[in-house]
Amino acid sequence: MSITKHNWTTEEIIAIYNKPMMDLLFEAATIHREHHDPNVVQVSTLVSIKTGGCSEDCGYCPQAARYNTGVEGNNLMSVNQVKEQAIQAKSGGSSRVCMGAAWRNVKDGPEFDQVLEMVRTINKMDMEVCCTLGMITENQAQRLAEAGLYAYNHNLDTSEDYYKEVISTRGFEDRLQTIENVRKTSVTVCSGGIIGMGESIEDRAGMLVALSTLNPQPESVPINALVAVEGTPMENEKPVEIWEMIRMVATTRIVMPNTQVRLSAGRMNMSREGQAMCFLAGANSIFAGDKLLTTPNPDVNEDMKMFDLLGLKPQQPFKKAAQRPTVEAADSQFESLGEKPKWTRPGHTIEKNLEASIKGK
Repeated sequence: MSITKHNWTTEEIIAIYNKPMMDLLFEAATIHREHHDPNVVQVSTLVSIKTGGCSEDCGYCPQAARYNTGVEGNNLMSVNQVKEQAIQAKSGGSSRVCMGAAWRNVKDGPEFDQVLEMVRTINKMDMEVCCTLGMITENQAQRLAEAGLYAYNHNLDTSEDYYKEVISTRGFEDRLQTIENVRKTSVTVCSGGIIGMGESIEDRAGMLVALSTLNPQPESVPINALVAVEGTPMENEKPVEIWEMIRMVATTRIVMPNTQVRLSAGRMNMSREGQAMCFLAGANSIFAGDKLLTTPNPDVNEDMKMFDLLGLKPQQPFKKAAQRPTVEAADSQFESLGEKPKWTRPGHTIEKNLEASIKGK
């Protein structure tokens, strides 16, 4: 069985990425079969519990308040609303609910307390619970763990070098710090990125270096293809070709053999044949449902038809890591500290982000 390596270099990963396609697929599929059941795919449902109005300037994101993308914002959903979504997701074959809030970082207070109750509610339904809420402190991560959180998502997005061409309002190191804070708990880490933002192959490799050199490596790595949304700075980026996605999935599988590689945003533009190639290359997790936060996603019924055609089965919950017990708020050992951490604001100017912001006013 292949050994997990934590000292990959950019040059080594580029060499893997550029292998002849048949050789790359064979190597990735072989490693995939050594570490995973090739006919089982984990299915998640992503719920936007708080949409729009984000203060960040991420060039790919239609939820940034500074861009005019037509996204209608909403306040934080109620616990009952989220529970209804989770019931629907479970009936559709999902084993995990991922809750996303358009926040820069978590702030202690009533809204975070409400999110903790959402985590408790879904965990009691015997479903894996994942959150993506922005930067979090160690104490906030501990409170989420106590509530029963299974995974925390915080994507690196791209390489450290190219990051400054995408986002100017938060630092790359803060992303790594958030992952480190999560690692101090029992919660698993979900962290990946986006291709198709104008980055080079070196940048794609650089992102995989940053992820693969973490020890332990993330339990889940989403690979997203940019969905270019009108009004964002990246609205005119060229669509990612399916061969690029297959190469990225296969390379991720080889570099991180134990990780669940998630075929994420961009599936609406992929044929069933293209997705099948991604599964062969090592993808073994998808998002189901007609929307990923604010962008389109294949209908869950279409996904189940694809699963039937390919002989794939949805993964049962808690197969990769044990379910966390739920600690009620009254019994929590970690209280709100009213923290106000000073997360980084690099403050440099990204011209296309600035232009899109001015255009959106």
